[in-house]
Amino acid sequence: MKVKVISRNPDEHLRETKLHIHKVQRNYDPDLHPFEAAREYVKALNAVKLDKVFAKPFLGSLDGHRDGVSTMAKHPSRISLLCSGAFDGEVRVWDLPQRTCTREFVAHDGIVRGIVYTITGDRFITIGDDKSIKTWSADEPAFGEDEEPVNTILSKTVLSGISHHYTDNTFATSGELCQLWDETRNEPLRTIEWGIDTLHDVAFNPVEGNILAACASDRSIILYDTREKLPLRKVIMKLKTNKLCWNPMEPFVFTTANEDYNLYTFDSRNLKKPVNVHMDHVGAVTYVDYSPTGREFVSGSYDKTVRIFEAEKGHSREIYHTKRMQRLTCVLWSLDSKYVLSGSDEMNIRIWKAKASEKLGPLKPREKAALRYSEALKEKYASHPQVKRIARHRHVPKHVYNAQGELRTIKERSKRKEANRRAHSKPGEVPFVPERERHVLKEER
Repeated sequence: MKVKVISRNPDEHLRETKLHIHKVQRNYDPDLHPFEAAREYVKALNAVKLDKVFAKPFLGSLDGHRDGVSTMAKHPSRISLLCSGAFDGEVRVWDLPQRTCTREFVAHDGIVRGIVYTITGDRFITIGDDKSIKTWSADEPAFGEDEEPVNTILSKTVLSGISHHYTDNTFATSGELCQLWDETRNEPLRTIEWGIDTLHDVAFNPVEGNILAACASDRSIILYDTREKLPLRKVIMKLKTNKLCWNPMEPFVFTTANEDYNLYTFDSRNLKKPVNVHMDHVGAVTYVDYSPTGREFVSGSYDKTVRIFEAEKGHSREIYHTKRMQRLTCVLWSLDSKYVLSGSDEMNIRIWKAKASEKLGPLKPREKAALRYSEALKEKYASHPQVKRIARHRHVPKHVYNAQGELRTIKERSKRKEANRRAHSKPGEVPFVPERERHVLKEER
């Protein structure tokens, strides 16, 4: 007689030690798991809710400035180093992990308008309202020595912005003129102008070093080529642009912070209309900075909030605010893409997490696997109404909430008025203008 018996290998289902994880046998036949989708949906819902529970983005503040923070600069290679300037002319160097000030000195008479590090990081350059360009050593002076600049250049014109080349020892300043300087010379290499009264900001392209962009007082954004005698082209907006930043991963793309509460992403190859319009702020946007990955950027505004946008989306994914924080003057994204820094009028520099619910410190392999699984579930069920509602919900200050309602009413009223005019006019007399084309007046070459 033949007898069939069930035989199992103990190595397949028994643990070698108590520390090992139980091996689970899983049959992936969908007919055997009729409630798989329902269980995954509940897990996705719980993952989104847990993000809200653990969302604690504020990490700390750097106190010490005696006046509002006007500008900040990050070291090109050291993540832990930050340099900041204030409205009283003081410059401070900070150790971010320790949250302490390592150096402080008065650099200018008046507001510090800009700070940039050189490509090697051994020096930094500051400009101020006293029309001076000062170069400082990044190393602390010896004990008993005073803080003295390595070099001082007196400019003939007012200075409002500065940007350093990414590979050469040259830098550009903006003000009444756009001027190119060499670190070893006290006279400008070149002066480029296009009949503009004032340039607010200037920025070198991170890859194509001969290209730089500037924001002007006549509401225009100008592209320069240092190899040409004249500027390349400019685009005129409805309102003034305050700050410009190039995308480090797509260097032909740049984003501008505008007075009309919006940010605009342009492709430098076609300036007739912006690639994207980023809305949500309810005050003039003063500063913008990209993350090192190029996928996101952070903005600061006069509405006392910091917002984080995904580069391809028109609305922010995160909003940061505190009761004490006043109007934002500058924001930066750290080199490791994990932190955001903000400087504001009330003399504080604040440190935030780029992802509000992210756990700091090392993660165990099981924690990493659980986080990856949660992210996959949230992405899979992102369009579900409940998951979408919880993921999008943000608490905002009362003044921002009320201003959003007013702006919404104004936009709906203008759209309704335009639709009525189009309905009661001859065909083609009132053309439809897309949102991305409404804010650009004209392009000049």
